[in-house]
Amino acid sequence: MFVPCGESAPDLAGFTLLMPAVSVGNVGQLAMDLIISTLNMSKIGYFYTDCLVPMVGNNPYATAEGNSTELSINAEVYSLPSRKLVALQLRSIFIKYKSKPFCEKLLSWVKSSGCARVIVLSSSHSYQRNDLQLRSTPFRYLLTPSMQKSVQNKIKSLNWEEMEKSRCIPEIDDSEFCIRIPGGGITKTLYDERRPEDNIEMIIPNCVNKLTRGAIS
Repeated sequence: MFVPCGESAPDLAGFTLLMPAVSVGNVGQLAMDLIISTLNMSKIGYFYTDCLVPMVGNNPYATAEGNSTELSINAEVYSLPSRKLVALQLRSIFIKYKSKPFCEKLLSWVKSSGCARVIVLSSSHSYQRNDLQLRSTPFRYLLTPSMQKSVQNKIKSLNWEEMEKSRCIPEIDDSEFCIRIPGGGITKTLYDERRPEDNIEMIIPNCVNKLTRGAIS
């Protein structure tokens, strides 16, 4: 799945993977562009996958005429070794029924590459909030159990709240409760597909968004 730019795959042991969920308002993707550009991260490879709609374009992070003609595709990987960060930027939507296979392959790559944790930048629809959520902050987070002690207090200090469970089927009063992220793209699938035995730590910051997909505030 991962194709390095150089002759061999880079050593990513202990790195933190940042990635967007292709979700409502493109919040995660816009945030990733800002992170990659601000930190001047270097491209180290790309994902060769049939799970995303194909696309190609000019280098979005061009700084001079010399690199403005470089091509960019739908799933590229950037790195900042000094901070042990690796970033996956997704620039197109998923092909129908292909999001789950993508999540499975991605988590397999995370394990084989030795990444320490995954941070998934996500967003969700504002119109599906319940009364409690309407009266509180629009920022939520979801952590794997192994991350609870290490980062939960820090996230709470930013006035983020833990993602609540809601009825799996909102229209049915006696429906069971579960984690729902409407408009969150692959967020929930990634969280559910990780296997406890793989020890993949995951942090999911989620922003409730009032925009439709593709809109820019």
